[in-house]
Formats: sequence, structure tokens, C-alpha cells
Amino acid sequence: MKTYSNDKIRNVVLLGHGSSGKTTLTEAILFSLGQTSRMGRVEDGNTVSDYTKEEISRKFSIGTGLIPVEWDDCKINFLDTPGYFDFVGETTGALHVTDSAIIFLDASSGIEVGTEKAWAAASRMNMPRMLFINKMDKENIEYVELVQKLKEVFGKKVAPFVLPIGEGEDFKGFVNVVNMVGRIYDGKQCNDGPIPEELMDRIEPIREMLVESVAESDEELLDKYFEGEEFTPEEMQQGLRAGVLSGEIVPVVVGSAAKGIGIHTLMDVLIDYFPAPAEYKPVNKGVKPHTEEEIERKMDPKEPFSAIVFKTIVDPFVGKISLMKVLSGTLKKDLEVYNPQKDSNEKLGNIFLLRGKKQIDVVEVVAGDIAAVAKLNDTQSGDTLCDKSNPIEYPRIEFPSPGLFKAIEPKAKGDEDRIGGALSRLNEEDPSFTVTRNRETNQMILGGQGTMQLAIIANRLKELYDVDVEVIPMKIAYRETIKGTSTVQGRHKKQTGGAGQYGDVHIRFEPSEENFVFAEEVFGGAVPRNYFPAVEKGLEESMAQGPLAGYQVVNIKATLLDGSYHAVDSSEMAFKIAAALAFKKGLPEANPILLEPVMHLEIVVPDDYMGDIMGDLNKRRGRILGMEPAQAGHQKVFAEAPEAELFSYSSDLRSMTQARGEFTVRFERYEEVPGMIAEKIIAQSQEED
Repeated sequence: MKTYSNDKIRNVVLLGHGSSGKTTLTEAILFSLGQTSRMGRVEDGNTVSDYTKEEISRKFSIGTGLIPVEWDDCKINFLDTPGYFDFVGETTGALHVTDSAIIFLDASSGIEVGTEKAWAAASRMNMPRMLFINKMDKENIEYVELVQKLKEVFGKKVAPFVLPIGEGEDFKGFVNVVNMVGRIYDGKQCNDGPIPEELMDRIEPIREMLVESVAESDEELLDKYFEGEEFTPEEMQQGLRAGVLSGEIVPVVVGSAAKGIGIHTLMDVLIDYFPAPAEYKPVNKGVKPHTEEEIERKMDPKEPFSAIVFKTIVDPFVGKISLMKVLSGTLKKDLEVYNPQKDSNEKLGNIFLLRGKKQIDVVEVVAGDIAAVAKLNDTQSGDTLCDKSNPIEYPRIEFPSPGLFKAIEPKAKGDEDRIGGALSRLNEEDPSFTVTRNRETNQMILGGQGTMQLAIIANRLKELYDVDVEVIPMKIAYRETIKGTSTVQGRHKKQTGGAGQYGDVHIRFEPSEENFVFAEEVFGGAVPRNYFPAVEKGLEESMAQGPLAGYQVVNIKATLLDGSYHAVDSSEMAFKIAAALAFKKGLPEANPILLEPVMHLEIVVPDDYMGDIMGDLNKRRGRILGMEPAQAGHQKVFAEAPEAELFSYSSDLRSMTQARGEFTVRFERYEEVPGMIAEKIIAQSQEED
């Protein structure tokens, strides 16, 4: 594939609900361009972009597939993203490096949750977009009603560029309302043809709407419109392109990806109306590494080289492949670059393009284009690569934070060390999940977007790294403390054949704002000062297990009041044991209580679901702290709830809101567990012991 200049490149992300036809479209494009000998099917597991074992067996996309194609002396980089919500991290990375979006709709399903989420994602990026109504060959499709619904949901900017010809099995093409020409499918491809007379009355209002949009794009064109003059084809394209680039016009096109209807028109629309990389984001802003000094790079091949890595593929056999978008300068083979995030240098080997898993070697890649490099040692997704003598660090890609947490443990003993390394490599590919070790519960915690993502991680550990694991519920790291005060004696006396052991302490235990406070009020040398550290250490070590259920003890003050010692038998160990005995005796007498972690939630839901959300939070012992308007028709709810009540919240929220709700969660503080619930936790802990 030749090197294309910046203005001849289009970077396009494919978004939409699962099974709306994104992957099928890329198959149709490749087949129609002669890049494949037959058109693959998702159902058959033989598509170009869904090539991993998991994707083939599950029959849906898990990772973003990169499909570069050449069309009309231009290059289009299609990024085929998963429709399944658990893999939103893949969509996040793709949105970061693309300049326009195609939002897919299944004509028979209409506007689905994935459609709304795709629109919202493109809106957050202020990204030019088009709507592609796929599967127009299905029965009972009401095109006019669907376009009207799109306008109601997404606004007047939705503008149909075409009108279908035929319905259901008889769908054979469409009228291009912009160029006023018919496009008829002959069984192999679409060809220009006459506009059916019976459609002229329906075309006129659509055409008039597009003409009005063109008029509003430019004052001179607006004057011409009011004077009743016709626009030239060049003026129509100029005005519509200006509207698309500004986001004021969102074209609607139709087709059937499975039959190859509409794909050439779709690509023509991309070339004619959508932005080249330098038009969408002509300047990339970053900082000078290790400073806060802001600097810029123009998306120009003559600028110093810089790029951002948006996806990493780790294959045990091939090695690591880093996909990057060149933001300035030119990427060439054997270039030595600097990674400011890792403060290290990387030597680039062969440069290639990826089409699915196929590698296409290229000599160079200019600013605005997307390329791949293998075997970078330190570089991960989100990292910047740049010219060593002109360094720049771009903001990291903000991948979504996890909302579902489970524990993961190997089924075979001895795999504990291997599981950590394998998860680390998988995490390079998918930064949207986290791995942490909870030292209190001694569990490895996997945080992700949903149950499907965690299940696939477990499967990949088995298939790629031969580590068989089990995903189990996460244990709650409860804590224990006291609400009252007690004063007790701890006395350790042991006589043996040799030297004896003797330590005697009187300690007062009481609540404290700090985690642990040790004080002494000893008079007259009842306990020698050199034994104070041993007493303190004995108490600190005892705090690892509380009297109620064996959880860590927090927020206590222990004051050494009195005691006694033996000139020969006393030792640091004896006083350490005496302090532990006092702890074990004194805490049960000081009104011990169980504490649980309370989490802070920020939940964004459509207005229609507010009642369900608030009622559900009450059932989870939650508290509503407040709310504020979010994006159109949504509310952001601020709440708190115990962690123990949130194990299934990720899937429950999806269920309650038909997947329209989103949330983030973070630890806030510890609070007392209500009595009846505490009794159950304590009883369960005693059973496990």
C-alpha cells in the first residue's frame, strides 16, 4: 500500500449496537474491492477483523479491528469496535485516534441502546458522524418513520441523503438525493440508474431540506437561496461538507452490508464530506516532559515526529504489537524515539499496517495515518512516542474505570506467580480492567466492566498462558474497633527448668480518631521504660485480628497505666506477650463493633429511570447525597452505599436501565455495620474458622 498524504486519509470509527452490522460492512468493503476472495460471515467465524479464538467462538467482536482500504485515490482506516458494552475500553481507544464516526442501525430494530451510546460518545468528542441504516432488505421497514424518530431523538441535524428504492426482499438501491441520481443493485454492485417516477413526490421535501441546510452554511449561499436561484453541484457539496464538519448536519445513508448495497456510496460520502485528520484536529496539544510547559504539534509531516499508542496486541507467539496514530512528522523504519511516560528510548523496527491480523509492510507513515510497530519493550497503550530532540507528552487516554470486582485465584497450586505475569500482559492489551492484591483478604482482585469481560480474561489466561483460574466473589475487608472503654490486666508468667518469663501490664483501651495511639501513664517505674516498645509492638501485632470476627482492628488508643516486672525473668518478649493478652481480654469489654467499607457512587441515568434507581439504592442501604443534570435527558446521582451491597450493581444497573445507566465507584470511608447484619457476618466468620 502506498503512502498517502494527510488530505487523502480518513480515519473512521464504526460504532453501534451489537449485531448492527459493523463487521459485516468491513467484509463487504474488502470483498467488493477484491481484497478477499469471498465475503466472510460473523456466524461462520471467518471475518477479517474478528480473528481471535474468543471472537470466532462467541461470534461477536471483542477487540477493535483495524481495516485500512484504498478508495478513489484515498485511504480509509476503518476501526471496527465491539458493540458489547463490556468492551467499551476498545471503543475509547478507537475514538481517541479517529476523526469521524459511522453509527450503525439495524433497520428492523431502530434506535437501540448501543445507538444512543454511540451518539453520546461521538458528541463528547465533537466528532462529525453519519448514520448508516443497515439491513434495509429486512421485512416491514418503515424508513420515513425511522428517520422521523432519529430526528426526534437526535435533533434536526439528522439529514437523509438518500431515499430507498424497494422494500424488504425487493430493496434494490436508493436515490442519492444530493446528486439526484438512482443507485440500483444488479446482484454484484450498485450502478447509476433513473429515479423511479413514483418517488419524485417523496424526494422533493428531502431535497428541499438539504438545500436549506446548504443555504444556512454560508451567507452568500443564503442570499442566493432567498433570491430563488438553484445551487450548483459544487455549491451543494461545499455547503453540505461545511455542515457535516461543524456537526450541524448528520447524513443518513442506507444499505445492506450483507448484500453489498450502499457501501460504495457510504465511502463516497466519507471522502466527499468528512474531515481529513488535519481538518478535524489540526493542532495536538501536550506538555514538555517532566514540566507543565504547554507545547503544540501541527498535524504536518514536516513537524518533529510524535505519535500516541492507542492499542496493544500481545500474542505469545508473535510478540507485542503497538498500534499508533502519528500526530506529527513522519514515522520511518529504524527510527529511535523517546517515550516520556516511561522515560526510555525505543528503537522502531519494521513499520506495517494491520488489516485484521494480516501485516502489510510500508516504508513510512505520515502525520494523520495509523500504523503498527512490533516488539517495543516499555511502551503501553496510552503512551506517547516522540522525537528525542523535540520531546512532547500528550494526555493519556482515559480508559473507563471498572465497576465490577471479583476475586481470581488459580485452580492449581504453584500458579500464583504465573497468574500475575499473565494478567499483566493481558492488561497491556486491555487497560479497562485492573488487577490489585488485597493484603487484608489475601485475594487478587480483578476489576472490569462486566461479567463477560471477566469471563473472557479467565478464558484467555487458560488458552494463552495455560493458567487455569476461577473467578469467585470478592471478600469484604471489614474492620473492627471499639465504642467504649475498658481497663484490664495482661499478665504473662512462665516457669521452666531454666530462666522464667514474666511480664505484667495494666492497659486502658478507648476509641481514637487515629488508627492507633500508644500512650503511657506509668508512675514509679512499675514497668521499666525499656519495655514500653515491646508493649507497643505486642499491641500493634494484635490489631491484625479483632475479637469479633478476626478482622483488622482500627482507631483505638491504648494507655499503659501500671504493671510489674521481675528483675531476672522479665524480658521484651514477656511484655510483648502480656500486652497481647491484655488486648485479647480488653477489647471484648470495650463494646467492640464491626466496620464496613462505604463506597461513593456517581450514577448517570436517563430521567425515566430515576425512581427505580433511588428505590434500588434504598434497598442496598444506600444514601442519596444529591443530584445534578447531566447530558440531555439524564441525571447524575451522587450516593453512598456499603461495598457489600454493590457486588452485582454493575449488572443490576444495566438491567434496570436497559443498559442506559453508567456509574463510577470509589472507596469513601468505614462505617459501623448494623447489628443484625454484623451478627450474620460474625457467625459466618466463625463457621469458616
